[in-house]
Amino acid sequence: MRNHPFVSEAHEGKPWFEWIVLGIVVVITVIAASGYTMAATVLLAVTAIGTGLIRLVLREKSPWKVRSVAFDSFIGIALGIGLLITYFSFFGPLAGTFLH
Repeated sequence: MRNHPFVSEAHEGKPWFEWIVLGIVVVITVIAASGYTMAATVLLAVTAIGTGLIRLVLREKSPWKVRSVAFDSFIGIALGIGLLITYFSFFGPLAGTFLH
């Protein structure tokens, strides 16, 4: 029965790293509330991609763990890329070009 991912605190990520990510999210929230949505979106995407890459590179030694290495890496990197694509497709410099 050891073939499934662990879901207990003993096998999850490191709290200090999770608090750092939370701090970044709080900063992103303040930036977005200040009206700088592009900066907030880019910073959130970079954070998501960064946590995905950290998990991919460090594997089991990673301080960022939710499920498996493949799942965590895919979700983080795909979320970051998806956020950038979605934001810039609506609000990017070329978005108005296709509306005319």
